[in-house]
Amino acid sequence: MSFTGKYEVESQENYENFMQTIGIPADTIQRGKDFQFTTEVVQNGDDFTWSQIFPGHTMTNKFTIGKECDMETVSGKKFKATVNRDGSKIVVDFGKYKHSSEIVGGKLVEISDAGGVTFKRTSKKVA
Repeated sequence: MSFTGKYEVESQENYENFMQTIGIPADTIQRGKDFQFTTEVVQNGDDFTWSQIFPGHTMTNKFTIGKECDMETVSGKKFKATVNRDGSKIVVDFGKYKHSSEIVGGKLVEISDAGGVTFKRTSKKVA
């Protein structure tokens, strides 16, 4: 299934606990908790352009499934990673946590796991 589309956050589960677990400062967690942002994905086969658009800031990562690439976190940390496929999911290890994304019922479902704490974000497709 193609990930291509524009998605708006619909719900988040366990956001604060997860962010604390990966070491995000409390003031940053509070600011980020209520951000309304959009995710735009362009998929062409195994090539992806994945953008998260926040108020006043856009973060874009480009990657090809199975190939190491340069990535950046929302906080600006740069690192190398390899995004892989696991069935219908795409998965990546961000170092402090593992992240998966998949399309379920037309929605973008993202799950991050760190130290036994799971964060789930569901976004509805708007375009």
